[in-house]
Amino acid sequence: MKNLFSVSGKVALVTGGSRGIGLMIARGLVENGVKTYISSRSDSTCNTVAEELSSFGECIPLPADLSDSNEVSRLADEIIKRESKLHILINNAGAAWGAKIGEVPEIGWDKVMDLNAKSLFFLTQALLKPLEAAATEEDPARIINIGSVDGLAIPKLETYSYPASKAAVHHLTRVLAHHLGKRNISVNAIAPGPFESKMMEYTLKNHQSNIEKNLPRGRIGTPEDMVGAVIYLSSRAGAYVTGAIIPVDGGTLVADELWRETAKPY
Repeated sequence: MKNLFSVSGKVALVTGGSRGIGLMIARGLVENGVKTYISSRSDSTCNTVAEELSSFGECIPLPADLSDSNEVSRLADEIIKRESKLHILINNAGAAWGAKIGEVPEIGWDKVMDLNAKSLFFLTQALLKPLEAAATEEDPARIINIGSVDGLAIPKLETYSYPASKAAVHHLTRVLAHHLGKRNISVNAIAPGPFESKMMEYTLKNHQSNIEKNLPRGRIGTPEDMVGAVIYLSSRAGAYVTGAIIPVDGGTLVADELWRETAKPY
């Protein structure tokens, strides 16, 4: 039982791993002995962050723009070229687009749906070989998709494509879990609530105190909160969990029910 939460010696890929929730996850894995590859659109940012994380363990940058299907294939090829086994795939790269109902452009809708749902599926598909090579009955390979509470409840902001894309991520997680279970690959999703990230920057800058006041836990999430969920799902402790959508949200979903009529929009 003492090694129940150990992930040391595994190999992981974290997409969108240079900032926000992806960076939290990448650092947590690196610090816990996981050889971690990170990808992001910016070459310089990806390289700089990997260099910083390398002071805690092994972190390798693989810059890629996953909104481009060719880049999805290239990233998968780079992983396969370097590693025969991939134990953990964190599908975190994502985007959002906010606009009033009459002002949502098709390009904005497509950008969000393509990156958040389409690229997630095709990267997973392209990495099945090293995931299967890492998988055993006792310790399956892990795919962890980063969804959102906005894919489980109605967001207060007008971000139509974002909650639709995250709901798609959640259901795709269940579908993949069904089909990949017999290959000893577990597939789960984490649905974060409010955490510090580029996507949440404006909202937190203007409404953090109101958000925290309405949350049962009374605060936004910390890196430890996110990493704890990832370590659980990636370790022996989470080996029997698949097809789950786990809210890591400080009670956001409960708050939506309790204060739906009284909470100020954020």
